[in-house]
Amino acid sequence: MNKKTSKKIILGVSGGVDSAVVLYLLKKQGFDVMGVFLEFDVWKNKKNLLKENTCGNEDCFNRAKNICNFFDVKCKKINVKSDFQENVIKYFINDLKQNNTPNPCVMCNRFVKIQKLIDIMKEYKADFVATGHYAKVLFNLETKEYELKKPVDKSKDQTYFLSYLTQKQIKYLKFPLANYYKKDVYLMAKKLKLDIFDRIKQSQDFCFIDNKSINDFLIETLGKEKGDMIDDSGCILGKHNGLYFYTLGQRKGIGLSGGPFYVLGKDLNRNILVVTKNKNKIFKKEFCVKKFNLINTLSEKDINNKGASVQIRYADKKGKCKIEFINSKKIKIVLDKPKIAVTPGQIAVVYIKDQCIGGGIIC
Repeated sequence: MNKKTSKKIILGVSGGVDSAVVLYLLKKQGFDVMGVFLEFDVWKNKKNLLKENTCGNEDCFNRAKNICNFFDVKCKKINVKSDFQENVIKYFINDLKQNNTPNPCVMCNRFVKIQKLIDIMKEYKADFVATGHYAKVLFNLETKEYELKKPVDKSKDQTYFLSYLTQKQIKYLKFPLANYYKKDVYLMAKKLKLDIFDRIKQSQDFCFIDNKSINDFLIETLGKEKGDMIDDSGCILGKHNGLYFYTLGQRKGIGLSGGPFYVLGKDLNRNILVVTKNKNKIFKKEFCVKKFNLINTLSEKDINNKGASVQIRYADKKGKCKIEFINSKKIKIVLDKPKIAVTPGQIAVVYIKDQCIGGGIIC
């Protein structure tokens, strides 16, 4: 390992391959590292099919602790269940009650995961926070601001989930995997004889619930509110169990024969789900975004002149657009080409080339 710098750094360790390799890289760079494992809350129900590798559980902590021991680094477990309950699970449920489609991972990073690590950094008088996110932070000498940019491995880019971070948070962050491909991370883990990760499939679920268990969670939390399911001409086709079980543009799980059908809209006052066979009807060219978090000091003119694009969900491809500021927290987005299923509650993230300039809630 290299000679130590005088810099102390708090590393968020999850028990996964990414944070394990980050720990190795930080030690190699000479940082004085302390590992911090954040213990999240989960839905405690036998129907919750969370796997052993789900972020925040005891199996993950034991792996994180063993990895820290391997590198001779202290590992602290910090209980953040109340913060997680308030800022993530409560937000998730309330948004569903309003028949929106929430994105808990974005809120978790801003209000729980990153913020808690920064709080711990200040408590222990450390200098930086590091995580295993695939993203890049650069300081712009001209603007004197930090910029959040896409990593080298675009297939693992996580800037979408970090779009709600602020300058006050980003200035402390280091993402050591910014210039690495995922395949190289696995190779490093293997060379370090951390071959446990060959046997562990990474979870794609939310931290608190397995994706396959979401309907059971909704039934327990919100119950069933049966209502009519109609087509776009007003004909009743069947019944639904609750509008919050569906999202705009959804095709699978509607339960109607003679399809495919797509969710076109929701009539909240009459508890009616509207579906259509006409896929073209679920495309939209313009929409508004509220609670927009602008990471950098940019005007409407700056953004449009530099060529803006928007991503309306994590798996979505960026689309060119124009931005119009309605007020300091609300913008209008006009797409060059219509996008399918612009979904209320989801996060729209705006980019200028590879730079993430912020995100907000589709309304």
